[in-house]
Amino acid sequence: MLPEKLKEIMNQDGVVAIATLGEGGPHMVNTWNSYLRVSGDGRLLIPAGYMHKTEANVAFNNHVLITLGSSKVTGNHGPGAGFLIKGTAAFITEGPEFDLLKSKFSWLRATLAVTIDSATQTW
Repeated sequence: MLPEKLKEIMNQDGVVAIATLGEGGPHMVNTWNSYLRVSGDGRLLIPAGYMHKTEANVAFNNHVLITLGSSKVTGNHGPGAGFLIKGTAAFITEGPEFDLLKSKFSWLRATLAVTIDSATQTW
């Protein structure tokens, strides 16, 4: 279950950073808070237009780190809140989660589905 504060952040403008580790080392890619969706079973669903390096890294090592935040959500020490999400990822190219995101983002080529192991508020 996602913390309510994290859900608040996902409804605000902001940048999401996704870190993966592949044979060639670490890689980062970005998306927007407003692009994130949550599946019925609590996985984080992220539209992938490109993310080819991310997909190759996930095939090599499916562990991901994700950070996101918003200056508009009150955090632990005043304005601004952020989270570090640790989880495992898979790229989906068919099925209900793919169809859900494809209906929202016509440019989608895959859905990055993240099973959340932990979601820790960082600030």
